[in-house]
Amino acid sequence: MLELRIDGLDDEGAGVGRDGDVEVHVAFTLPGERVRATLEHKSPHAPRAWARLGEVLAAAPTRRAPLCPAFGRCGGCVLQHAGYGEQLRFKRERVARALAAHPALAGVAVEECAPAPAEVGYRDVAKYVTARLRGRTVAASYAPRSHRPIDMRGCVVPEPEVQGAAEAAVAAAAELGVPPYDERARTGVLRYVVARSNHEGRVLLVVVAAEDFAAADALAALVAERRPAVAGVVLDINRTTGGAILGGTGRTLAGVDHLPERVGAITLELGARTFFQVNRAQAGRLYDLAAELAAPRPDDVVVDLYSGIGGLALTVAPRAGRVIGIEASPDAVAAAGRAAAAAGARCEFRAADATAGLAGVDRADVVILDPPRKGCAAEVPARLLELAPRRIVYVSCDPGSLARDLARLAAGGYHATRVHPVDLFPGTAHVECVALLERDCA
Repeated sequence: MLELRIDGLDDEGAGVGRDGDVEVHVAFTLPGERVRATLEHKSPHAPRAWARLGEVLAAAPTRRAPLCPAFGRCGGCVLQHAGYGEQLRFKRERVARALAAHPALAGVAVEECAPAPAEVGYRDVAKYVTARLRGRTVAASYAPRSHRPIDMRGCVVPEPEVQGAAEAAVAAAAELGVPPYDERARTGVLRYVVARSNHEGRVLLVVVAAEDFAAADALAALVAERRPAVAGVVLDINRTTGGAILGGTGRTLAGVDHLPERVGAITLELGARTFFQVNRAQAGRLYDLAAELAAPRPDDVVVDLYSGIGGLALTVAPRAGRVIGIEASPDAVAAAGRAAAAAGARCEFRAADATAGLAGVDRADVVILDPPRKGCAAEVPARLLELAPRRIVYVSCDPGSLARDLARLAAGGYHATRVHPVDLFPGTAHVECVALLERDCA
């Protein structure tokens, strides 16, 4: 048993203290606390270790009771024990720390983290694995760094209708005798349930199964009867053995297979397999901020790279001459095209990965980047330097990959003038950012 003083938080939100020259990471602790913890693992490569919290001997003034009954077990909201102001400070510091690791980014201004309107009930999508626990089939999440299921009934982080639809689907499956899938034995049927809502409070439910099954239509009927907010139920067949939730094939069991989503002044199309930010209110804030920083002129060509279902492209379109969206997912490109047509927006969406898509662009006055967590493909910064846009706006969901890519662009003559953290995930260590880069004048 160790006794430690916690001096800071790591990028995953765990407290960090020192035992001699060893850096010890302890989840669910806060800076300024004195704690007892049990050592669980010590790195053979560096003076670093991980310990399990035993007792808080002296609590930080920012500590509070967590808001969700699953806190500490599911591994999702690792900062719910911290006051919200402390969470926002941590997220800003996390971004600043990532930038400071690159000398080329020294002095870049990091703004205060923009707070979310609500700390709970904000997620417009919930994704749960189905599991058998204590004789019941439940909607579950995996415990951190394991495939041990944790019962997520009563989680307060998703919007209530989203959580209710997911739990109703699992309950209906149990009533109908549809067994949950056992990934070790490769037996059973029901693998996951995914529920997502739109601005109207309507819900699209996706039932992910290892195969089509006879009770699928009855399951959809039961859920629709019990949860009037459910506007559509889609069956997705996933026969793979990897970690992907969706398989990509299936059928509509009831109602619609997509929903309109209003974000700020634009309307998007949400499908069963399209990506959208988990926090509708903050997504609108993110889009507006990106459009403000992009500041396109009426005759500008704007390229929106990794454009998804078109949220950023459609937000910036009224201010630009022409917008080209590039996205690898054909389903997302089709949805974005329909949304643009409905809005009368001057947008063209191309189905291509980022590298191939940029190869087909011969003019870009402004570029908006919104890559996945791993950041831009290695070839993207070099191609952007060839196109030499006046401004680049980078929307990021990972401070580390953001800092790496900003440093690559800085080496080619762009300077990051400011970075705006935005909190889309209260209670977690995740933080989104919008960064503005401008080309150095010769």
